[in-house]
Amino acid sequence: MTSLCHWLGVSRSGFYDWEKREASSRYDDAQELLTHITKIYWQSEGRYGSPRVFKALKSQGICVSRKRVERLMKEAGLKGRVTLVTRRQPGLKRFKSKGENLLLDRAGPTAINQVWVGDVTYLKVNGKWQYLATVMDQYSRRILGWSLSVTRSTELTRDALTYALKKRNYPTNVIFHTDRGIEYAGFEFQKLLNKWDFKHSVNRPGHCTDNAFMESFFHSLKGELIRGTVYKSVKILRQALSCSSSDPI
Repeated sequence: MTSLCHWLGVSRSGFYDWEKREASSRYDDAQELLTHITKIYWQSEGRYGSPRVFKALKSQGICVSRKRVERLMKEAGLKGRVTLVTRRQPGLKRFKSKGENLLLDRAGPTAINQVWVGDVTYLKVNGKWQYLATVMDQYSRRILGWSLSVTRSTELTRDALTYALKKRNYPTNVIFHTDRGIEYAGFEFQKLLNKWDFKHSVNRPGHCTDNAFMESFFHSLKGELIRGTVYKSVKILRQALSCSSSDPI
């Protein structure tokens, strides 16, 4: 460390002061903005590049420069998918409109295992992104299952649900609410829901706040555990997630 500090032209005490320093307000703003950007990106199924994400943010009343959106997306590895051949996709509109929000006209749960909610967020480990899928019981606000992977896939969300089912001794007839992501609409995930007679509820198109419980949890998780901390390995991150509460998250 001494030789490295000497090479960089800084003192050791200055380096350690910098390392212990809390994240700046600009860093917090960037992380919050990146949350909005990532949500829009995945809602577009990875098609949106920075220009379209910028327009979506502007339509939501979020003031930010186009260059900043471009920079944050580049740092997060979010790149719009380029379509070389344009062709009709029969059934695409029907697929996007499939499902409904079963919680809109329903009173809140009165006991556990009535309504579960799930979502996926991103965490950085040693400069690379990892995806965290979680399952929460809406009544108890307990995280019942979670899974961490380098890819955002049906397998990721299925593993989180499998753990939750085992923890709650395989209940049935539970409403499970998520967004409309393909990782929840995929065949293997739907097969697991059907096996235990779960009713799948989804956000209305363009209404990410329909899943406010998970959005709130991820906001608190990043504020308390992630922000300002650099995790050198996936193993260390897993340990931090597991120890963040009396029950594994």
